[in-house]
Amino acid sequence: MDLTVPAIEMTGPIIVSIIVAIGLAILVIYAIVRGQKRKLSAGVEEMIGKEAVVRTTLNPKGVVLAEGELWTAIAEGNNIEAGEEVTITKVEGLKLWVKKKPEGKESI
Repeated sequence: MDLTVPAIEMTGPIIVSIIVAIGLAILVIYAIVRGQKRKLSAGVEEMIGKEAVVRTTLNPKGVVLAEGELWTAIAEGNNIEAGEEVTITKVEGLKLWVKKKPEGKESI
């Protein structure tokens, strides 16, 4: 009785398949590591300093459109009329604190 294991021939397509599989595994691992190191780009903290458009008069409380969503906002200072642009200065829970954008200053 012969107990020897038959030898497997390593042909060209098998070698190429192994190399491609190893390359894909390395690429996936690289993408995962890179994604974990990336800075968080979501959340309310990122909204500070961004612009919003007033939807209802802020007297001092009203509604603004910021980042494509409607938010309850509180004006710092004077009342702000609907349609005016404001800058977000603070985020507290689901409320934005805003101030009127300086006149004559255009955003880039």
